[in-house]
Amino acid sequence: MKKNGWLMAAGVLTAGAALMHVAIIFGGAEWYRFFGAGEKMAQMAEQGLAYPAQLTGVIALVLFSWALYGFSGAGAIPRLPFMRAALGLISFVFLLRGLFGVYAVLFFNTPFIQGLGHSQMFLLVSSAICLLYGLCYAIGTWQVWTRLSPPK
Repeated sequence: MKKNGWLMAAGVLTAGAALMHVAIIFGGAEWYRFFGAGEKMAQMAEQGLAYPAQLTGVIALVLFSWALYGFSGAGAIPRLPFMRAALGLISFVFLLRGLFGVYAVLFFNTPFIQGLGHSQMFLLVSSAICLLYGLCYAIGTWQVWTRLSPPK
Protein backbone atom coordinates (compact mmCIF):
# COMPACT_ATOMS: atom_id res chain seq x y z
CA MET A 1 0.00 0.00 0.00
CA LYS A 2 1.27 3.45 -0.90
CA LYS A 3 1.98 5.64 2.11
CA ASN A 4 0.19 8.98 2.47
CA GLY A 5 2.81 11.72 2.06
CA TRP A 6 0.84 14.39 3.93
CA LEU A 7 0.46 12.24 7.04
CA MET A 8 4.07 11.05 6.81
CA ALA A 9 5.17 14.70 6.73
CA ALA A 10 2.85 15.48 9.63
CA GLY A 11 4.32 12.62 11.64
CA VAL A 12 7.91 13.64 10.91
CA LEU A 13 7.25 17.29 11.72
CA THR A 14 5.42 16.44 14.94
CA ALA A 15 8.10 13.97 16.04
CA GLY A 16 10.67 16.72 15.40
CA ALA A 17 8.69 19.13 17.55
CA ALA A 18 8.50 16.51 20.30
CA LEU A 19 12.27 15.98 20.18
CA MET A 20 12.78 19.74 20.31
CA HIS A 21 10.69 19.90 23.49
CA VAL A 22 12.85 17.17 25.05
CA ALA A 23 15.97 19.11 24.06
CA ILE A 24 14.56 22.26 25.68
CA ILE A 25 14.25 20.41 28.99
CA PHE A 26 17.95 19.55 28.86
CA GLY A 27 18.91 22.96 27.44
CA GLY A 28 17.54 24.72 30.50
CA ALA A 29 16.50 28.31 31.03
CA GLU A 30 18.24 29.78 28.00
CA TRP A 31 16.48 27.30 25.75
CA TYR A 32 13.13 28.13 27.31
CA ARG A 33 13.85 31.80 26.56
CA PHE A 34 15.11 31.19 23.03
CA PHE A 35 12.12 29.06 22.05
CA GLY A 36 9.64 31.55 23.49
CA ALA A 37 8.32 29.74 26.54
CA GLY A 38 8.27 33.01 28.45
CA GLU A 39 10.38 34.55 31.14
CA LYS A 40 8.42 32.94 33.98
CA MET A 41 9.17 29.45 32.67
CA ALA A 42 12.83 30.34 32.18
CA GLN A 43 13.09 31.70 35.72
CA MET A 44 11.45 28.60 37.16
CA ALA A 45 13.94 26.45 35.23
CA GLU A 46 16.81 28.56 36.61
CA GLN A 47 15.49 27.99 40.12
CA GLY A 48 15.52 24.25 39.53
CA LEU A 49 11.75 23.90 39.84
CA ALA A 50 10.28 20.77 38.27
CA TYR A 51 7.25 22.47 36.69
CA PRO A 52 8.89 23.63 33.42
CA ALA A 53 10.37 20.20 32.74
CA GLN A 54 7.14 18.44 33.70
CA LEU A 55 4.98 20.64 31.48
CA THR A 56 7.43 20.46 28.59
CA GLY A 57 7.66 16.68 29.04
CA VAL A 58 3.88 16.31 28.86
CA ILE A 59 3.83 18.41 25.68
CA ALA A 60 6.57 16.19 24.21
CA LEU A 61 4.60 13.03 25.06
CA VAL A 62 1.44 14.42 23.47
CA LEU A 63 3.38 15.40 20.35
CA PHE A 64 5.03 11.96 20.15
CA SER A 65 1.62 10.27 20.39
CA TRP A 66 0.27 12.56 17.67
CA ALA A 67 3.27 11.70 15.48
CA LEU A 68 2.41 8.01 15.91
CA TYR A 69 -1.13 8.72 14.72
CA GLY A 70 0.29 10.54 11.70
CA PHE A 71 2.52 7.57 10.86
CA SER A 72 -0.33 5.14 11.45
CA GLY A 73 -2.72 7.11 9.27
CA ALA A 74 -0.04 7.24 6.59
CA GLY A 75 0.21 3.45 6.63
CA ALA A 76 3.79 3.38 7.92
CA ILE A 77 2.97 1.62 11.20
CA PRO A 78 0.04 -0.58 12.28
CA ARG A 79 -3.35 0.99 12.73
CA LEU A 80 -3.96 2.64 16.08
CA PRO A 81 -7.37 2.80 17.79
CA PHE A 82 -9.79 5.64 17.08
CA MET A 83 -7.92 6.73 13.93
CA ARG A 84 -10.63 8.95 12.47
CA ALA A 85 -11.38 10.71 15.72
CA ALA A 86 -7.73 11.13 16.64
CA LEU A 87 -6.59 12.48 13.28
CA GLY A 88 -9.60 14.78 13.08
CA LEU A 89 -8.94 16.09 16.57
CA ILE A 90 -5.21 16.55 15.95
CA SER A 91 -5.96 18.46 12.74
CA PHE A 92 -8.50 20.62 14.55
CA VAL A 93 -6.21 21.42 17.50
CA PHE A 94 -3.26 22.42 15.30
CA LEU A 95 -5.44 24.52 12.99
CA LEU A 96 -7.26 26.18 15.89
CA ARG A 97 -3.97 27.00 17.65
CA GLY A 98 -2.54 28.39 14.43
CA LEU A 99 -5.55 30.56 13.69
CA PHE A 100 -5.94 31.73 17.30
CA GLY A 101 -2.33 32.90 17.51
CA VAL A 102 -2.57 34.97 14.35
CA TYR A 103 -5.95 36.35 15.42
CA ALA A 104 -4.64 37.22 18.89
CA VAL A 105 -1.66 39.14 17.51
CA LEU A 106 -3.71 41.00 14.92
CA PHE A 107 -6.75 41.88 16.98
CA PHE A 108 -5.89 41.66 20.68
CA ASN A 109 -3.41 43.33 22.92
CA THR A 110 -4.99 42.06 26.11
CA PRO A 111 -3.37 41.47 29.49
CA PHE A 112 -4.02 37.75 29.00
CA ILE A 113 -1.94 37.66 25.82
CA GLN A 114 0.73 39.88 27.39
CA GLY A 115 0.68 37.75 30.56
CA LEU A 116 1.62 34.65 28.61
CA GLY A 117 5.09 36.14 28.30
CA HIS A 118 5.28 35.52 24.58
CA SER A 119 6.32 38.09 22.05
CA GLN A 120 4.14 38.81 19.06
CA MET A 121 6.87 37.33 16.85
CA PHE A 122 6.77 34.07 18.85
CA LEU A 123 2.98 33.90 18.51
CA LEU A 124 3.14 34.52 14.76
CA VAL A 125 5.95 32.01 14.11
CA SER A 126 4.47 29.30 16.33
CA SER A 127 1.05 29.92 14.78
CA ALA A 128 2.45 29.54 11.27
CA ILE A 129 4.10 26.27 12.33
CA CYS A 130 0.84 25.01 13.85
CA LEU A 131 -1.06 25.95 10.68
CA LEU A 132 1.46 24.01 8.58
CA TYR A 133 1.16 20.95 10.82
CA GLY A 134 -2.62 21.23 10.89
CA LEU A 135 -2.82 21.44 7.12
CA CYS A 136 -0.60 18.36 6.75
CA TYR A 137 -2.83 16.41 9.13
CA ALA A 138 -6.08 17.72 7.64
CA ILE A 139 -5.16 17.11 3.98
CA GLY A 140 -3.71 13.69 4.77
CA THR A 141 -6.71 12.70 6.86
CA TRP A 142 -9.10 13.81 4.14
CA GLN A 143 -7.19 11.70 1.59
CA VAL A 144 -7.34 8.50 3.67
CA TRP A 145 -10.71 9.06 5.36
CA THR A 146 -12.50 6.12 3.70
CA ARG A 147 -9.58 3.78 4.43
CA LEU A 148 -9.85 4.78 8.09
CA SER A 149 -13.43 3.59 8.47
CA PRO A 150 -13.89 1.10 11.30
CA PRO A 151 -13.22 -2.53 10.36
CA LYS A 152 -16.34 -4.59 9.64
